Order: sequence, then structure tokens, then C-alpha cells
Amino acid sequence: MNEDNDDHTKSGVQSVETAIAILETLRRMEGGKVAAIGEETGLSKGAVYKHLTTLTKHGFVVKDGSEYELGFRFLDYGGWLRSRYVGSEIIKPRVQELAEETNEVALFAILEGGRVITLFRENGTQGVFTRTRLGRRLYPNQNAGGKAILSQLSEAAVRSHIDAVGLPEATENTITDEADFMAELERIRERGYALNREESTDGLVAVAVPVVPDDTVIGACSVAGPRHRMDDEYLKEDVAEMILSVVNEVELNITHSQKSVSRFGSR
Repeated sequence: MNEDNDDHTKSGVQSVETAIAILETLRRMEGGKVAAIGEETGLSKGAVYKHLTTLTKHGFVVKDGSEYELGFRFLDYGGWLRSRYVGSEIIKPRVQELAEETNEVALFAILEGGRVITLFRENGTQGVFTRTRLGRRLYPNQNAGGKAILSQLSEAAVRSHIDAVGLPEATENTITDEADFMAELERIRERGYALNREESTDGLVAVAVPVVPDDTVIGACSVAGPRHRMDDEYLKEDVAEMILSVVNEVELNITHSQKSVSRFGSR
């Protein structure tokens, strides 16, 4: 890799690719020195130093002595982007309401680039740790929110998604067979909600409902908790009904408060 070349590569602009590789390495290492970053990326110390200097200048990286870490400039971008998402001012308080009523973890997630991304996450008094921190990108087939969103897309769109990212396994309960997954989406469409039966994390279950204002799926609301507190009967009869009610109000409010939601549809 000629890290000092700014020419376009087959996959993009090489200098941008280099900067992204350095940022990803910093995130994975939780910070590091130039030499260590160079070893991890296969880049020369000179190239790493130049990119870090530029990233530090613009606040995307911070330096403490000889150590570099990611900067909170990313939080500014993320917060701004989330605030612009359709209905965010309507969705956030309702997610908080779900967390308070269930005492578990409540979330709102969207689909982008083949991954489910959590935009809002609130903890009830008994909320447990989950993989779904704000902004984390997860495979849709592994969680209730992702399945709920995919259930609202056309069969062609779902198959295109599967061709692009597959159906990776997170636990032995994850649905990884395409025919089984398509049948699962049909069941979700029929009943109006999706279930996660320890498909993302052992011991963790969830129920999710797609949010579809003005016939455009913009995400899904879900509640997650431990299996020992949330059996199938409770998920289906209590939590699902609670989320369905909240989502119905959210959809109505968004439909009547926005000029258009079409550009926010899951893709």
C-alpha cells in the first residue's frame, strides 16, 4: 500500500481510506501511539503521523502526550445527524415512556447500509446491558428491530439485503437459513411485531414493532430484557401490545407533523 499517494484506488480515494483505517484502529485499540497504530494498519510511521496531525487539527483525534485517542467531534456529528432524523422529537420521549412502563431497555433503531443502528436507547429501573449502544451497527437478522424493519420491505429488497450482507450467526438461535428467515418475516407481517428469542445474545429476548408513518418504514421501537423476566406470553400479550399502542401514536403524530418522510425510508 502506497500510503502517501492521494490518487484514486479501485475502492476510493487512498488518503481517505488511510484515514478511516487509522480511525478504526484507534477505536479498536482504545487509543495508541504512532508506532503501535502503524503496526496494526501496516502503514509507515510517517504516514500515520501526518494523518493523525490532520485529524487532531480538526478535532476528530486528540493527543495526550504521545498517545492518540478519538475525539468527541464525532459526537457532535452524531448528535446533529440524529436530531435531523424524521420525528426524533416525537420518538425520544416515547422510548423513555416505554422504558419507564416496562422497567426494561427500550430502543428505537433504523436500517442503514445493511445494518441496524440504534438512535435512541433508554434504561428502565431493571434495564440490563445489551449490545445495542447508541450508534452501534448490528446485523438485522440478529435482533427484533432489524427483523421488524425488514418485514416491511419488498421481497426483492430483502433478498438484495441478504445477498449483500448475508445472515450472520450471533448465537445458536440466530436464523441463518434464507427460507426460514423469509418465513419469519411473513409471520412478523401477520402479527405486527417481531420477536428476538436469544438470537443476538444468550439470555436476552426482545419484541419490536416497525414504525411506518405515511406508508414509509423509518425504523422500529423495541423493548429488551432477560429471558427469566420476559417469557413469550409476557412479550406477546403485554409488551407487544404496549409498543403497538405507542407506535400507533408516533406514526400519527409524525404523519401530521412532517411534510414528507419518504426520504428517511429504510435503505
